[in-house]
Order: sequence, then structure tokens, then C-alpha cells
Amino acid sequence: MPRLKAVVRRRTTPVPRPDGTVAPPSGLGGADARPGDRPEEGFAVLRVTRGEDPGGQAGYWLHGWCGDLTLICPPGPTRLAAPAVSLANLRKDGTFPSEVLRAIRLWSNNQPELAHWLGLIRHRHGERLRLIVWDDTGYELPWELFWVAPDPENGLQASLLGALTVMSRWTTVRDVDHGLPRRTGDCRGRVLGYLHKDMTDDSSVFTPYVHQLHLEMTPFLQALDTPADSTGLVYLGCHGEYGDSVTHLTLGDRTWAEFEGETMRVLRQDSSLVCLNACHSGRFVDNSAQGENALRGFAELFLRKGAGGCIVTAGKVGDAEARALVRRLVREVATHPSRPVTHTLRAFRASAAREFGPLAAIPSVRNDDGHTDGIGQKRVLRLLYAFMFHYYGHPETTLRLTAGSGRAAGGGVAW
Repeated sequence: MPRLKAVVRRRTTPVPRPDGTVAPPSGLGGADARPGDRPEEGFAVLRVTRGEDPGGQAGYWLHGWCGDLTLICPPGPTRLAAPAVSLANLRKDGTFPSEVLRAIRLWSNNQPELAHWLGLIRHRHGERLRLIVWDDTGYELPWELFWVAPDPENGLQASLLGALTVMSRWTTVRDVDHGLPRRTGDCRGRVLGYLHKDMTDDSSVFTPYVHQLHLEMTPFLQALDTPADSTGLVYLGCHGEYGDSVTHLTLGDRTWAEFEGETMRVLRQDSSLVCLNACHSGRFVDNSAQGENALRGFAELFLRKGAGGCIVTAGKVGDAEARALVRRLVREVATHPSRPVTHTLRAFRASAAREFGPLAAIPSVRNDDGHTDGIGQKRVLRLLYAFMFHYYGHPETTLRLTAGSGRAAGGGVAW
């Protein structure tokens, strides 16, 4: 793949910042909201940072770069924190799926400047477009589900952004590098994983590959800190919890702070891709309670520990259907080693959008008899689940697992 090699080898070069007449937005944590790196041809960056509208309400700035096509939008009446569009609302005691999708449609329609910029960069680069959304707001805005209107004049179809465009996410990685991902991840080797007893079915995905899967967290963490065979994928299939402070973030009954205390030398050595098949693993919290102006979450933690990329979930994915979707996604990523992870994710979402049918036909909450339309709500839920998997990292990162059914070398109890 000559073009992929070119992306890996080229060096970034400085680029002038946007028009200085606009006051620079400040992201949570004070990182410069305008990266000084020129993306490769065909790459675009959408930078989203916290701000306040003139009335003092919490909102966000939009800064976009794609060559000479730029976007600058300050916080305003339609760029405010929007908790109703968060995919974390998809839970048994939460909002009906169809209402979440309708809320996202309204939110999208309220962003005409962004829609116009997306149309320009899609028209210019077509299938070569690679979009990085660097969002440090913590507002859980569903960028992959942004509604894109048709543009018949330029031959652009309508759909959801994550089904149309190769895209990845990014977050400011604390204490390491406050910039964009600078190199393509080439994740190669075995699978090293932890599976909770409720999720051992996930092991079937890795049967064709050299793997070391643990049923207990302690030996898994020991193996993650003991470099052995090259590790391409670190996989956690477990339960996750979320709260309003970092002390309430957990994976497999271990807290965020306990993971933070681990060295994870395997990640630093091999730059492995990390996949967190756990509820809420992609959510962030404002860590001001611990005296820092920063967002913290598991994606930022594993990237800081050295991961070459991170696949996480934006909310609760606890039922059997959602877990089956995760296994399907991982299987498709693993069986296309030359295809960047972001391409597989786009195809995965596009398939879900096709299965759903016309987006204009969102099912109603209730049928004419007054009862909840359970079948329709499940249709919407399947669509939203497919867009709940977010990837943090370079858009051209690939995963090449070592073929073979043997158990990889390493410490601890495994199979």
C-alpha cells in the first residue's frame, strides 16, 4: 500500500494558526485548541473545545482544518452542552431510542456551518477524506451520528457521518503529548486479554489467532506488564461503570486509579491496539475534584500508557445483542489486516444504516393502540449500538494478528 507507507514516513510541518482576530478557545486542561501540525493531504481535523456563550452557558467552539478549508464557530445558541444527544441515555431507565435519534437529528440540523464545511471537504477529497474529531469537551456529542444532508449537485449522498466518512477520534493525552497522533499504528502479534465470566463467549473470536486470555484480572495485568511475544491486540471483555467523578470509573471491578498505577510495559513496547468491550469505557469525567483541570477516562489512560489506538464504547452495551455486535466488529477488524481499523468501522456502520432503511422513517415511540412499539425501538437501538463504538488513534492504524490456535507465552493463568 504505497500511500499508507507515505503517511507513515512523512514528517509533519508547522502551519500558521487561524485568524488571530478570533479569541483562542481554551480546552479543558488548557491545551492549545489549535494544533500546529499540517495534516496529510486528504486529512481533516475538527477540534472541539469548551467555551461559554455570551450569556455564560456552557457551550463549545468548533475549529476545523482541511488544507485551506477552515471552520471557526464560537459557542452560541445552538452550540451548547447537549445531554439529550448522548448515547449514554440508551439504558433501561433512560430515553426511548427513537427519541435519542430524533434529538441527534435536531442537534445536527442546528449546525449549518459545520454541515457546509463537511460538504466542502467531502467534495474535495471524496473517498480519500480522513476526518479526526479531537473533542475535549466531555459533552459526549455523537459525531459519528451527525446527519449529513444530500448534495446531488456534487454527487454526495445523505446518511450519518460515520457511515459516509473514514473518521477517528482523539483526546488530549495528558503528561505525554498534547498534539494529534503523529504516526500510524501498525499493530501486530498475539491477542492478550481479560474476559469476565459473563463474557467468555468472546473467546471464540480469537480461536484462529495466537492468544492468551485470562479469567482473572491480576494475572492479566501481570502479563500486560511482562513483555513476551509481540502483542497486536489487548482485549478486555468485562463490565464497566461510570459516575460523575473519576473514582466511579471501573473496568472489571478495578478502578480507573488502579489501572493508572499499572505500568503496562507491553503497550509501551508493542503499541498494541486496545479494545474495551465494556459499558461506558469511552466516557470521560472532569477531574477537577482531584485538583486538575483535565478530562480523564480509559481511552486517555491506555493511549498514555502507549496503546497504538483504542476502541471503546460510548454507553451501556450490556445485552446479548450488543455484545454480539462487538464480537462481529472485532472479527471483521481481525480478518482484514491490510485495511485500517477506521475503514472497517465505517463499513460496519454503513451496513447498520442500510439495514435500518430510510433515516426519515424513524419509528414512533407508541403504536396507534397506545402501546410502545417494541419492534421499532429495537430497530433504532441496533442502529445506535453500531455507532456507539468509537476509535481513538491515527485514521490509518491497522491490526495484523498472528495466525495460529496456540496459547501465547506469558505469565499467569490463561487459556
